[in-house]
Amino acid sequence: MNNLKSSQRNYLRSKAHHLEPVIYIGRNGVTNGAIHSINIALSSRELIKIKFREFKDDKQATSKEIATDTLSLIVGIIGHTLILFKQNPNPEKQIYKLP
Repeated sequence: MNNLKSSQRNYLRSKAHHLEPVIYIGRNGVTNGAIHSINIALSSRELIKIKFREFKDDKQATSKEIATDTLSLIVGIIGHTLILFKQNPNPEKQIYKLP
């Protein structure tokens, strides 16, 4: 799954609407520890929000870097919040069934 269709993206955005940010990107930027925390959150939740407190001007490039490093998909960027999705490879443990 390399890309999301617009219907899948809309579905995931609706599911992410009520989620709180799990990770905050602050003055240290995207560190190895942040990537590790994001990977852990994605493996347990599949869909997460990341809030940019710093680096707001570079959030597009930083978001692509995070998605590449974590092998996840960008659902969207709303304001200073990034929504990431990484589906569990085990069908029995999948939380979100994409349309």
